[in-house]
Amino acid sequence: MTVIQVKNLTKIYKRNHLFKTYYFTGIKDVSFEVKKGEIFVLLGLNGSGKTTTVKLLLNLIFPTSGEFKVLGKVGFLPEIPYFFPYLTAEEMLDYLLRISKVEKNRRKERIDYILSLVGLEEARKKLLKEFSKGMLKRICLGSSLIDDPEILILDEPYSGLDPVGIREMRNLILSLNENGKTIFMTSHIIGEVEKIAKRCGVLHKGEFKGYIDKIETGKLEDEFLGMINE
Repeated sequence: MTVIQVKNLTKIYKRNHLFKTYYFTGIKDVSFEVKKGEIFVLLGLNGSGKTTTVKLLLNLIFPTSGEFKVLGKVGFLPEIPYFFPYLTAEEMLDYLLRISKVEKNRRKERIDYILSLVGLEEARKKLLKEFSKGMLKRICLGSSLIDDPEILILDEPYSGLDPVGIREMRNLILSLNENGKTIFMTSHIIGEVEKIAKRCGVLHKGEFKGYIDKIETGKLEDEFLGMINE
C-alpha cells in the first residue's frame, strides 16, 4: 500500500529585489512513492531540493504545479529542531500534549512512554538548554510522536550529531519502524543510508533521478554518483 504519493511536483520560488523579480526552481516534475511500513530515504547532495520536498509534503509551502497525497497522520522532525530552552523535557511534552487536548490523566502515561522510547527517562527533569545535540534530536523526535502518527517525516535526522548521537538516532528510527511506523527521511550520508534503508530515491538539482530498489552495503556510493553523473 502506498502512503505517500508524489506526482510531477514542481516548486518555483519567487524573490523580489528592488525593481526586479527573480525565479528559481526548488524541485521540478518530481514523482515517487513511499510504501506503508518501509524506511524510505530521499538521498541527495546539499541543495538538491530535499527540504523543499519535505516542506511541500507538510503543506508548509505550496507547489507551483503537480500533486501529492499523504495517507495517514504525520509526525515531523526538522533538520534544526525548535525547542523551549527553559522547559524540562517533561514540561515540553506536557505542553504539547495540552495543545493536543490530551486529558490530564493520560498525559503522564504518554510522557513516560515517550521518554522511555527515546531513552531520556533519566533526563526528564533536565532543562532542554542543557541537553546535548543528540539528546535534543531525540526529545524533538519524541515530540513528533505526541499524536501517535502512522508516518514520520525526518529531515536530515543525523545533522549535527557525533558518531554516538548518529548511532542512537539510527537505533531509534529502526525501533520506531519495527513498531509499525512508516519512515520517510532525507539524507546525504551514504554510509548511514546503507545501514537503515532497503530502498531509496535519488534527488539531484531538483530532479528525481530514480529509485535504488536494493541497497547493498558498499555499493550505494557508486550507484548514487552514477545516477547523478558525478
